[in-house]
Amino acid sequence: MSIPAVPVPMESPRAPWYRRLPVVSHFNKSVGLQRGMLVAGLVLTCLFVLTALFAPLLAPYGFSQLSDADGNFPTQQAPGGKHLLGTTVGGYDVLSRVIWGAQTAILVIVVAVSMSIVIGVVLGLVSGYLGGWLDRILVVIADAVYAFPSLLVAIVMAIVISGGQSSLIGGIFAAGTAITLVFIPQYFRVIRAETVRLKAEPFVESAKVVGASNIRIMTRHIYRNATRTLPLIFTLNASEAILTLAGLGFLGFGIEPSSAAEWGFDLNKALADTTSGIWWTGLFPGLAIVLTVVGLTLVGESINDLNDPRLRGRKSTAGSSPAPVDNAAIATEVRAS
Repeated sequence: MSIPAVPVPMESPRAPWYRRLPVVSHFNKSVGLQRGMLVAGLVLTCLFVLTALFAPLLAPYGFSQLSDADGNFPTQQAPGGKHLLGTTVGGYDVLSRVIWGAQTAILVIVVAVSMSIVIGVVLGLVSGYLGGWLDRILVVIADAVYAFPSLLVAIVMAIVISGGQSSLIGGIFAAGTAITLVFIPQYFRVIRAETVRLKAEPFVESAKVVGASNIRIMTRHIYRNATRTLPLIFTLNASEAILTLAGLGFLGFGIEPSSAAEWGFDLNKALADTTSGIWWTGLFPGLAIVLTVVGLTLVGESINDLNDPRLRGRKSTAGSSPAPVDNAAIATEVRAS
């Protein structure tokens, strides 16, 4: 006699640490289209990260290499042969420039987002927990800074730091600093709001009663609970950082081609090629920007949807959702057997 299947219990909150990581836990909760979007975003993001990490091994030539043992590279050569994606008007290999450009982009993301997270989290904790006049001043400053367009700030910083044309370190510092100034208010707002909510919780009041200092309460009790949304903001800001860097290079304020490869700069140099039917010099750097931004955005939006139970997808009832189980009927059948 068959017994109806009993639903599998939900995963224990004390699951292994790797199952509680932000992306892993969201993948386990995702179903259907949401899982497909998350997987597509993860594939594109991982491809971008791996390309940046292994650029010296993947790129057939250096980002500023113009010749090899056979002589100088031909200019504006169509894709094929030794140059799979063709060459530019300056004689650079397009495939090598695209691969090395991923390394430049990820360096800017690491510098900009890391700095903005550190500064924004610290200011948000202090402002939300202490309150008073300090909180009001920081809120006004954050709102004022948030009003400035990131690309405009990046242009100003590039001119101030490097005169508009810069080396690899100077360009990364200029773009990273500009993006940091714009991203700090986002982290500040989120952490401050969570801190204001958490400081009224009973566990914080208990810590005050036993004599814990303000620094200990902020770092040991509030910090872990207030920073749970940072992975979502990080993914969205990373895509915005790539667009800002590309815009900076496209307008001519980016990194010199002899110092590093940058997708926006290559797009700028490819503008004159489009009227001559030379499509490959602008197509592949543009695709690199689009695919990277789409991948990071899909990951961020999927995490956002899965964090909200109202937006979280559910499995269809046909063949995937177990029917309600009558425990009394199961017990009766077991005793009868």
